[in-house]
Amino acid sequence: MSVRKPTVLLLVPVYRVGEWTAAMAEAGLDAFVHGRDSYAPESIDYVLSFRPPPGLLKSLPKLKVIFSLGAGVDGFLADPEFPKHVPLVRFVDESLSTEMAQYVLLHILLVHRSQRALDDAQKESRWAQTMLPRRTQDTRVGILGLGEIGTVSARLLVELGFSVSGWSRTRKNVQGIENFSGAAALEAFLAQCDFLVCLLPLTPDTRGILNAKTFAMLPKGAYVINAARGGHVVEADVIPAIEAGQLAGATLDVFETEPLPSSSPLWRHPKVTVTPHIAAISELGPSVKMVVEGIRRHQRGEPLINVVDIARGY
Repeated sequence: MSVRKPTVLLLVPVYRVGEWTAAMAEAGLDAFVHGRDSYAPESIDYVLSFRPPPGLLKSLPKLKVIFSLGAGVDGFLADPEFPKHVPLVRFVDESLSTEMAQYVLLHILLVHRSQRALDDAQKESRWAQTMLPRRTQDTRVGILGLGEIGTVSARLLVELGFSVSGWSRTRKNVQGIENFSGAAALEAFLAQCDFLVCLLPLTPDTRGILNAKTFAMLPKGAYVINAARGGHVVEADVIPAIEAGQLAGATLDVFETEPLPSSSPLWRHPKVTVTPHIAAISELGPSVKMVVEGIRRHQRGEPLINVVDIARGY
């Protein structure tokens, strides 16, 4: 008697469907593409997705494990019918963490080295020798969120000579940086950030954490970078904080509505840098490896790795 292959439902970008289906076939897995293929809901064992339509996961009665295409899982937990009894595995990969850290370093250095002003001077054929606004060792970078990505970013910034601190919900000990933890320490943390970088998971407690109130706790002229989730920022508070001089500017990679509507004033403000959710892109190879290894572990009855604590949201 033949043994049925495990069946995976794929909710992946259209341009990567061919790659994913080929990779699943090579791994000996049957794969269906949501929105393209017909399938029986009761035949689905595993799901690979990032932001599945609300109610879809609940409609799969024999679903065993859900795999996230990204490090963040708020797109799953926003579903009021999310099946909380099914393990949710988040994507953790060294290459993803490195790319995110590169994004953070790039946008800190663009501001720290006054590169935008030099670009403007070049357009005018103007020789504009400028000094650094402050010494690197006196430039304080604060990182909201000391998970895998935040820790990699912090270590690279320390190597470049910046003064780095980090804030997290619970106490973390990252060598070479000052560690703050808990709601009671947030104001003290913000008060010493010349750059504030948000790399937090999106939870009910962190939604809207970048707002007029927290901007006011930063030193005057601080710069904000958000590469985590759009829900962390109260977008309407960003430009007023810049116009008031409280913020020197902001770099935003993620937004509450994506793509960012063309009507948003963030597109056009000279002190706001908008990037289209590209701080890091999950690579196919590591993603396939994670899914295949996770399925094999589940089939062997072994503990899954990087399972999300649904109560905490990460």
